[in-house]
Amino acid sequence: MTAIAPLTDSTIRGSIGVRPLTCTIGAELHGVDLADAAHDDTLFAELHTLLLEYKVLFVRDQDISRADHVTLARRFGELEDHPVAGSDPDHPGLVRIYKDLDSPPEHYENAYHCDATWRANPPMGCVLRCVETPLVGGDTIWVNMVEAYRRLPEHVQTRIQGLRARHSIEASFGAAMSEDKRHELAQRFPDAEHPVVRTHPETGEQILFVNSFTTHLVNYHTPENVRFGADYAPGAAELLHYLMRQATIPEYQVRWRWTKNSFAIWDNRSTQHYAVQDYWPAVRKMERAGIIGDRSF
Repeated sequence: MTAIAPLTDSTIRGSIGVRPLTCTIGAELHGVDLADAAHDDTLFAELHTLLLEYKVLFVRDQDISRADHVTLARRFGELEDHPVAGSDPDHPGLVRIYKDLDSPPEHYENAYHCDATWRANPPMGCVLRCVETPLVGGDTIWVNMVEAYRRLPEHVQTRIQGLRARHSIEASFGAAMSEDKRHELAQRFPDAEHPVVRTHPETGEQILFVNSFTTHLVNYHTPENVRFGADYAPGAAELLHYLMRQATIPEYQVRWRWTKNSFAIWDNRSTQHYAVQDYWPAVRKMERAGIIGDRSF
């Protein structure tokens, strides 16, 4: 990967002003109306190209309709509902992530994760809008998992090639449910299996593809890896935890402070994110359109 050069002022890419936010991930866009991008083929193509390069794009002061929000997301692909979080009744696929004093106490967002890897086909990406945010707090962090893989020691890269891992909704969202509801959720969404190193379907980049939904490595227990039981338990778990911790390295991250009607558009295949829950009892309301993805290879 070529490092993103930090700039003090926006440069013009096509018709869009682009200001990189860190050396490895993220750019803030200027001079673009997302409602226009939802309907203009040329403008959307520019947006798509920038997304592949910077992996997460940020735009402020976008007072657009929910219909245009959904239309923009659908330019990338069809939308998906969430089995636990509720959707806007007039716009299926526009998931409401509303945190207030009446919100349930479960915490799902404040862990480094790639959305819905418990699906056989995890989302391609998301278009997220801030509806209401605290005066201070409630930031979101994104992580470049291409860079996280690229900078692994070579012997670790070699060790994890060909490994596969299990991802579970039952062990995450289901953990706070009653036993019956948890089992029903697991029947609807059986654990998914993905490669530990995924290839990006558009760029060909190699991606470290484990996160907080990942429970264990499924094909580690082989004669090449395991001499004694301790090599597998806890050996395999220690390797997985080491890989998951790569997302916490600041050099791979960008942190975004939300304002009302600001948007983030991210590539869910090559990033992870962490929603910082430091703002209680303040209110934070977000609306997310998640785009159906393809099978990971």
